[in-house]
Amino acid sequence: MSHVTSYANGTPSWMDLMTSDREAALRFYGALFGWRFEVGPPESGHYTTCLLDGDPVAGIGERPADADYPVAWTTYLAVDDVDKTCAAVTEHGGQVLMPPMDVFEEGRMAMAADPTGAVFGMWQAGKHTGARRVNEPGAICWNEVTTGDTETAARFYTDVFGMTAEKMDSEFDYRTLQVAGRTVAGVFNPPQGLPEGVPPYWMGYFAVDDTDGAVERVTAGGGSVIAPPMDSPYGRIAVVSDPQGAVLSVMAMAAEMPQ
Repeated sequence: MSHVTSYANGTPSWMDLMTSDREAALRFYGALFGWRFEVGPPESGHYTTCLLDGDPVAGIGERPADADYPVAWTTYLAVDDVDKTCAAVTEHGGQVLMPPMDVFEEGRMAMAADPTGAVFGMWQAGKHTGARRVNEPGAICWNEVTTGDTETAARFYTDVFGMTAEKMDSEFDYRTLQVAGRTVAGVFNPPQGLPEGVPPYWMGYFAVDDTDGAVERVTAGGGSVIAPPMDSPYGRIAVVSDPQGAVLSVMAMAAEMPQ
């Protein structure tokens, strides 16, 4: 269990889902992760905070019917100054998709894409600092960019967010991103490449006690299995989608993580 009260600049701090059916999503994720929910007021579009033992761990909102973006989970990177960071995004070849805006007194946010096309959010904390629990069942445990150009993506995140990048010694083209010496995210080029028509994207991983059991709950709830459970040095992983098509990974974390 890991409680978090603040996030350093560049660290993934929050994930939320924009879905086409919020009520169905609450039923699905409540059964999958054991979450309880705090539904926001009408002026927030009933944006819903997902709670694990009373602590916020993720968010679920309703995607407008005429939205030009898909149903998806979004990874948000913590920033000290979202306006300055948006300027840096543009300077280093990225694109600001939604300019900075205040979210009541909770914080200030923006949406962007890196030069390879992977979409992410930025969150300047106000009252809401981000996920209060990580690295335990029902909470976020990892985030990574999947792209065909890891060098360009890694350089962008180091230039914009002050991260450092390190290429792993493995059979895969995988780079880790560090903030103040701590590994916080990854940049990955799948050996088989991205499927035809799939743009680069940020993938979020949620920890579970039992990956195979989680996959059974996914299918029982009307979701789909994209990649069945497989073992890795970091734990047992599966890639799934919810009934509305949002993709996420679930992982039973290894008892001892490799160094």
